[in-house]
Amino acid sequence: MSDIKVLWVDDEIDLLKPHILFLENKNYVVTTAQSGTEALEEINRDNFDIVFLDENMPGLTGLETLAEIKERRASLPVVMITKSEEEYIMEEAIGSKIADYLIKPVNPNQILLSLKKNLDHSRLVSEKTTSSYQQEFRKIAMDMSMINSFEGWVELYQKLVYWELQLEDIEDSGMFEILESQKVEANNQFFKFIDKHYPNWFDGQEDAPVMSHTLFRDRIQPEISKGTPTLLVVVDNLRYDQWKAFEPFLSNNYKKESEELFYSILPTATQYARNAIFSGLMPSEMEKRHPEYWLNDTDEGGKNMYEKEFLAAQLKRLGLDLDWSYHKISSLKQGRRLVENFKSHKNEDLTVIVYNFVDMLSHSKTEMEVIKELASTDKSYRSLTQSWFKNSPLMEIIQQAAQLGFKLIITTDHGTINVKNPSKVIGDKNTSLNLRYKTGKSLTYEDKDVLAAVNPERIKLPSIHMSSSFIFARGDLFFAYPNNYNHYVGYYRNTYQHGGVSLEEMVIPIAVLSPR
Repeated sequence: MSDIKVLWVDDEIDLLKPHILFLENKNYVVTTAQSGTEALEEINRDNFDIVFLDENMPGLTGLETLAEIKERRASLPVVMITKSEEEYIMEEAIGSKIADYLIKPVNPNQILLSLKKNLDHSRLVSEKTTSSYQQEFRKIAMDMSMINSFEGWVELYQKLVYWELQLEDIEDSGMFEILESQKVEANNQFFKFIDKHYPNWFDGQEDAPVMSHTLFRDRIQPEISKGTPTLLVVVDNLRYDQWKAFEPFLSNNYKKESEELFYSILPTATQYARNAIFSGLMPSEMEKRHPEYWLNDTDEGGKNMYEKEFLAAQLKRLGLDLDWSYHKISSLKQGRRLVENFKSHKNEDLTVIVYNFVDMLSHSKTEMEVIKELASTDKSYRSLTQSWFKNSPLMEIIQQAAQLGFKLIITTDHGTINVKNPSKVIGDKNTSLNLRYKTGKSLTYEDKDVLAAVNPERIKLPSIHMSSSFIFARGDLFFAYPNNYNHYVGYYRNTYQHGGVSLEEMVIPIAVLSPR
C-alpha cells in the first residue's frame, strides 16, 4: 500500500494525539488542521486521499467547510465527526455526499474501519468476491453434470447470472474468463437436456415448466382481479441478466412480490414465443384455430400483427370478462404518446404494453456499427439496456402506474445470445432467414451443431410443407450459408441473436410487483 494521506480537522486536535499515532503506526500519513480555513489551505497545498472533519468548530463550521471542500475537490471523501446526534445535521451532511458519519467520542478502530471502507473498499470486495466465486465454481461445475430437471437448470442459470453481476465490477479479467467458459459449458449441457426432454413436455410424458403458451393462464391470470388495475409489460427480447440490471430502478415506486424464470418455446423468436404468450396456444394450434392471424416464416407480412386479437380470444376462452387495452410501442414517439394518455387507463382491469425497444437494440446492433461498438459484450449490453430503461417513456409510464395504484407484471418473450461461431447450413431459396433457427425442405447441416425437429408437429410447430423440418442452433453458434461465407460470418459474428437453444434465450423472467 502506498502511503495514504489523511487530513484531520478538529479545533481540539491535541486531544486526538493517540488516534493520530495509532494511524501513523499503520503507515497512514496524517496532516492536522485546527480550523476550516486552515483545512482549505492544506487542501489547496496537497492531494489528500480522505478528510476527517469535526462538525462543531468556531469560525467556519464543519458543514460550511464541507461545502467548500466539495466545491474544490468533488470526489475527495469526507468523513464527518460530530458530538451532535441532531437529525438535521446528519441530513445536511448526507445530502452533501459525505463518505461516512461518526459520533464522538470515536475510538481508533472506528477510524480505521472508516478508512478501509472508503479507501480499500473496492479491493476488499474484489478479493472477497473472487475467493467466494472460486469456491462456488467447483460446486457449479459438479452440479452442472448432475442436473436432470427444468427446475435444476433455472437454479443453475440464476447462480451464473448472480456471479456474472458480482464479478462485473471487479478488475480481474481472469475470473471473468473462467465464468465465461463456465457459461459455455452450461449451455452445452443445457442443449443436451433440451434435446432429450423438450418434446416430452408436449405429449404428457414429463411434467413441463411454465412456458410461453401457459404463462398467461398459469402466472398472469391469477394476478388479475376485477376492480384493481394491472399493468402487464412485455419487454421484447429481455434477458434475465438485463432484468436484474434495471430492476433496482423500480424500487422507489414498486416492491417485488415474486420473481421466477419460465421457459420460452422454440424457436425463441418473437413471432412464435410472443404470439404464444398472447394466444395461450402453441404455433401449430394457432395455425389451426386462427388461420386468419397466423403467418408462417415464408409468408409475406408482419408476423406479430394480431397479438391483440390473440389475447381477446384467450381471455374469452378463459372466461375472463375484463375491461382491458393493448398497446404496442415500437418508437419513442409512440412511447411519449402513451405517457401523455396513460391516466385514461386507470379504470381498466388490465392494461397491456408490448415494448419493442430491446428487440430494436439487438437487431440494430447487427445493422449499426455504433451499437455494435456500444454493446460488444454482455456487460456493455446490460449497461446500454439499463441506461435506456432509466431514461425511457416506459420508466415514466411505470412511475405513473405506481401513483395510480396499478399492480405491475413485467415479463418478456425470449432472450438473446451473443453469437461467436458459424455453423454451415444449406437450404433452398424458401428457407427461413433467421440466424439461430431454420425451417424449410431438405436442409443440410452439421448434426452436432443443431437440435433438429424432423417432425415439427411433435413440438407443436407448423409444417410449411410435408417434408419441412426445423433446426435450432446450439450454444453461441449461428447459421451461415457457404456462398459469400467469410463476409457473412465477419458481419454477424459477435452480434446478439435469438431463435436457438441457450439458457440466455430460453430461461426468462416474469416478476410481479405492487405499488409502494
